[in-house]
Amino acid sequence: MSKKTALITGITGQDGYHLSKFLYEEKGYEVFGIIRGQNNPRYEQVKKELPFVKLIEADLMDVSSLYHAIYSVSPDEIYNLGAISFVEYSFKNPILTADVTAKGVINLLEAIRITGFEKKIRYYQASSSEMFGGTSYNRPEKGYNEESLFHPRSPYGVAKLYGHWITKNYRESYDMYAVSGILFNHEGEHRGEEFVTRKISKAVARISLGLQEKIELGDLWPKRDWGYAGDYVKGMWLMLQQDKADDYVLATGETHSIEDFLDLAFAEIGIKDWKPYIVRNEAFTRPAEVDLLLGDPAKAERELGWKREVNFSDLVSLMVQHDLKEQSKLNGIE
Repeated sequence: MSKKTALITGITGQDGYHLSKFLYEEKGYEVFGIIRGQNNPRYEQVKKELPFVKLIEADLMDVSSLYHAIYSVSPDEIYNLGAISFVEYSFKNPILTADVTAKGVINLLEAIRITGFEKKIRYYQASSSEMFGGTSYNRPEKGYNEESLFHPRSPYGVAKLYGHWITKNYRESYDMYAVSGILFNHEGEHRGEEFVTRKISKAVARISLGLQEKIELGDLWPKRDWGYAGDYVKGMWLMLQQDKADDYVLATGETHSIEDFLDLAFAEIGIKDWKPYIVRNEAFTRPAEVDLLLGDPAKAERELGWKREVNFSDLVSLMVQHDLKEQSKLNGIE
């Protein structure tokens, strides 16, 4: 029996890392990853960390390159994880965010359609909890689910909502097996260092090692539904194994504030009072903040059999311990 093949955009990101390892090591897939541009600085890093991934040059903003990538690989599954995914950056670069995060989706769907493989390929679109916006008027008591109202409050959220709806439109218009996973915040040791969770875990590790004194942060009160990325990529795969294409929320069903994250992160290095180490910087606040995002994963748990495995405290511990080892090694500290 021949191996299944998967083509992943966003292979250089956190989810690309976890998903490719899961597909290759646990499911026996042949994995291809799309990487953008010549001399991409992440190319060598991906080759080192994921040597089993076959890299193909293509660009979400270029339909012809996507067409050639899909036609050459003829994958069984495509996972579109590529995006301008840092919310703060999307306010500074809204046009680029729209080009990649929104238009990139229809470019990829069109590339699938014009190859003639639309009945063969199963397509996963990475939607986001940021589409809900966290406003009080549309917030369900048990958390946002697949039927909740959308009210995105950032260029990133708006772009993701376009990708979500155009995926649904192609499913209904062309009978494509196309699903959207509405994932709430998922973090881990491979999270980009610009994201607040990894910024904190790295800084806490450096403070413990005497390499840093303070952490500059924005608002500390927003609450998020935080899970582990390694758990969430399993849900992505499960969505593409169902008889019928449908959309699913993946979440933990509980929220924690940034202050909660700081409590646990500093506790890992034996510090109870973290306030002296924090400097508030207005530059890290959003023009339109989302105060609370809570997801209801009941449908995914019921229909996919998916459930998060790593709890919040273990997630924070995992991230801080990883950064302690990494920073010790980088700085020659035994």
